[in-house]
Amino acid sequence: KINFIKNVLLDNILPGDISSKAKELHIPTDVSRVVMTIRISNDYEQTASDMISNIFPDKEKDFVIRIDEKDIAVVKEVKPGLTDKDINKIAKSLLDTINSELMLNASIGIGTIISDIKELAKSYRESHVALEVGKVMDTDKPIISYNKLGIGRLIYQLPTTLCKLFLDEVFKKESI
Repeated sequence: KINFIKNVLLDNILPGDISSKAKELHIPTDVSRVVMTIRISNDYEQTASDMISNIFPDKEKDFVIRIDEKDIAVVKEVKPGLTDKDINKIAKSLLDTINSELMLNASIGIGTIISDIKELAKSYRESHVALEVGKVMDTDKPIISYNKLGIGRLIYQLPTTLCKLFLDEVFKKESI
């Protein structure tokens, strides 16, 4: 199941195959989920991934996936009516545990809530964008939600050249 979810997150599976493979693995397709990407500032051991897995004991609903040396994705099933504020509380609790028990510096990017398993890759990309934009725009915040990025999200989506020109103009005006 973990390999299947990882393949969906990373767009390594054809969209037409997602539903059939999910049914084969007995994973509900029409459940609301959110992806949180945890970025640990230094390389971590497998113990970090194992500890995070222990925080989410229901292996049938929640998935903890080690993406690489720095990133861990958490695919969390959310109940109807759960708000962004509730998801931020979950992320805060997760971050506190990582900081206190593992003594690692981490930040968490939160994607939007999706209602179909086919949209997992979208939520994962959004959580990744939240981390990237957050490290530039909100360096003091360890938890960044894609829904709260505002203009930073728009700037991030501009082509690199336009972004550089925009930032150059902003800094010229500030220095005058």
